[in-house]
Amino acid sequence: MHLLFFLFLAPLLFIARYLISLLSLTYTTRSLRSLPGPFWARFTRLWYFRRVANGHFEEDNIQLHKKYGPVVRIAPDHYSINDRASLKTIYGTGTKFTKSAWYEGWKHPDPERWALFPDRDIKRHGETRKRFSSLYSMSSLVHYEEFVDQCADVFFQRLSEFAERDVKFNLGEWFQFYAFDVIGEITYGQRFGFLDKGHDIDGTITALQNLMAYSTLIGIYHEWHPSLFGTMSHFSWSGAGGRAYIMRYVQEKIARFKSQPKSDIDHGSLKTQTFLEKMVLAKDKDPEKVTDYHVFIMGLSNVIAGSDTTAISLSSIMYYLLHYPTVLQNLREEIDESITQGRCSDPITFKESQEMPYFQAVMKEALRMHSATGLPFWRVVPSGGAELSGHYFPEGTVVGVNAWVSHNDETVFPDAKTFRPERWIEAETDPARLKIMNELYMPFGLGSRTCLGKHISILEMSKLIPRILREFDFSTGMQKWDTSNYWFVKPTNFEAKVRRRDVKLEKS
Repeated sequence: MHLLFFLFLAPLLFIARYLISLLSLTYTTRSLRSLPGPFWARFTRLWYFRRVANGHFEEDNIQLHKKYGPVVRIAPDHYSINDRASLKTIYGTGTKFTKSAWYEGWKHPDPERWALFPDRDIKRHGETRKRFSSLYSMSSLVHYEEFVDQCADVFFQRLSEFAERDVKFNLGEWFQFYAFDVIGEITYGQRFGFLDKGHDIDGTITALQNLMAYSTLIGIYHEWHPSLFGTMSHFSWSGAGGRAYIMRYVQEKIARFKSQPKSDIDHGSLKTQTFLEKMVLAKDKDPEKVTDYHVFIMGLSNVIAGSDTTAISLSSIMYYLLHYPTVLQNLREEIDESITQGRCSDPITFKESQEMPYFQAVMKEALRMHSATGLPFWRVVPSGGAELSGHYFPEGTVVGVNAWVSHNDETVFPDAKTFRPERWIEAETDPARLKIMNELYMPFGLGSRTCLGKHISILEMSKLIPRILREFDFSTGMQKWDTSNYWFVKPTNFEAKVRRRDVKLEKS
């Protein structure tokens, strides 16, 4: 009898506890009661979970702000914000707004096994970033340029084969093969082999995609992550299994490198040292500052974040160029002129690509139109609370800005749904306007948590796009591609055909 009573009472106690915490969140903070949003978002995270699970929250988020204004409640204690002043407060230099518990879903549940991207400890993150920021800096790009060229050569060969066969292929998938192999070369001095094999080797990309979905969704109910991770990691199809697979892969790469006798390791010139070589040399020089775990987490970060962001950005550039023929023609003219005037090498150098103003505007506009990340960058209001967009948010409230919302702000980017690179060139004559545009431009995040690999991603794009456009014509029959947003807004069916350009360019 007592057991039956307990079985009956336990669910009631659980529900009662949930309702009490819910009422506390909903009604104790008077300053937030009036903030608008979907009805069910006031009471439960389930509304947000379901919308994210649908895979198109970037568009949902834009529509929510059009309907409700600059501040929208999307969960009982989560608020999406679209306000330039608030952007600075939340993400600016010296901010005390820490990453929210949503990021817990992106790391191993063991608190001792932290990682750079989801690290919520501001001090530790800052110290780690300081140690390795030089490896990702603009000045370090010259060290990786040769690795990028090697992968671009193979990509170029694959395009030539598609042109000869006159077949459709998934250009977005091949951009990911390219980006993954570049990261392999830069980090470990060896391609993963995706460009060579032409398919997802050992299910690595699938594992990564499963990891993205798992981490994105479990982060919303982050308290379940420690319980689920252990069980789920035994299943290769699960996101937890994907994380376990990627971790093992990185550990094996590092172990293989370390197992080589030091006399057999060719560190090459400074110009062509791999990321792992630089890390191991730094560890040998100062083992207390750079530990084995630092080497591991940086290698892991490169693999997890290094392919999707670049592949999506490359896809975005090509997608919009193919849908705006005039822009494509203008860019082609700039590339062809650079070649004939002797300002463009073969292969093009990163420095030369930076001297093509229209190409720079095309890249910037494409990443505004379709940023890789499609969810708010969630942060926790620090002690003492904060005034944001005319409302007081108490300590512990979760707030965030979505790049897609900022990039579609019509007051800053008129006709925001139109791909118009000229807007960036025109703004050069109006410094105040350009300043505002740049403040809202956040495809790689903002502030101290800006994507560490941003410059490497830009390097990969800068060297590939001009090279393939000067040699190939691309076409796609699709009016609109399909995408799936699990943190990264990834195209799923970017099919294209390619043929060699019938143009002979000679330097003057």
